[in-house]
Amino acid sequence: MSRRLPALYALRAFEAAARHASLTRAAEELALTPSAVSKHVHSLEAYFGCRLFQRQGRQLQLSEAGRSLLPGLNQGFDALEQACASLQVDERELRLKAPPTISMRWLLPLLSTFRNQEPDIEVLLTSAWMAADRVDFDREPFDCAVLLAEPPFPEDWQATLLFAEWLIPVCAPSLVGAAPWSPGQLRVANRLHPTHDRRDWRQWLEGQGLQDESWLRGGQVFDTLELAITAAARGYGVSIGDLVLVAEDVAAGRLAFPLHSAVASGLSYYLVCPRARAEQPKLARLRAFLLQAVAALELPQVEVRG
Repeated sequence: MSRRLPALYALRAFEAAARHASLTRAAEELALTPSAVSKHVHSLEAYFGCRLFQRQGRQLQLSEAGRSLLPGLNQGFDALEQACASLQVDERELRLKAPPTISMRWLLPLLSTFRNQEPDIEVLLTSAWMAADRVDFDREPFDCAVLLAEPPFPEDWQATLLFAEWLIPVCAPSLVGAAPWSPGQLRVANRLHPTHDRRDWRQWLEGQGLQDESWLRGGQVFDTLELAITAAARGYGVSIGDLVLVAEDVAAGRLAFPLHSAVASGLSYYLVCPRARAEQPKLARLRAFLLQAVAALELPQVEVRG
């Protein structure tokens, strides 16, 4: 169904004249002559069949009809400006969306290095909590995203595999002691759950052949993996972590593995972007940099179960 609207330039002229209460100031804003603004307003009045201004000399006062029309136009032009601004991006800028944990534990340090290597590219990172990692390139102002996901992806996306997620319990080094724990020690420990549905612990336990639901009872529940890992590092219990994302803290002695066994979650981290933008130089350079960082990863030695 087509929209039956008066000319946009006429609406814009009326909105500016009403906002300034002056044809002259409206003309200056719109780079028109006062006569042209006046003609646009007259065309609107003819379209609606009513007066939009009450003219008293040089003073403009809105009529009742004009006061009724103005708020909707203000909102409409604000929305148009915001919609257009989302596409008016500096060529140097690259807008990246990612979940909090990988942002804090992997992307932020890397982007600092990337900025030094590529000073002509500014990566604007938005760390957004998501119940399930997703991005809508048609509605959100991002050029690319790092998501924990699994194929298939939309046909108009390009997806580049970064690394797989391997789940493994983590805690403060002071809780571990000299030797790895037995399953019995883990069972009586305070378990920290990164998700309300406790799916990460459930996956790891199933990978170990420990499928008794009693393992999942109790403990502290968090909204994000980052919060659970931070609580574990402070000695509040044992959380599930991602092998790659905790590697630096393990190497630095801030975290330890009570059991040296990691389980594949079946998900992986991908850099995704619209296929139409995939070969933009700034995006191609970020992709190459992240893949180089992945190739240089040094992970702790643990048993892995696919």
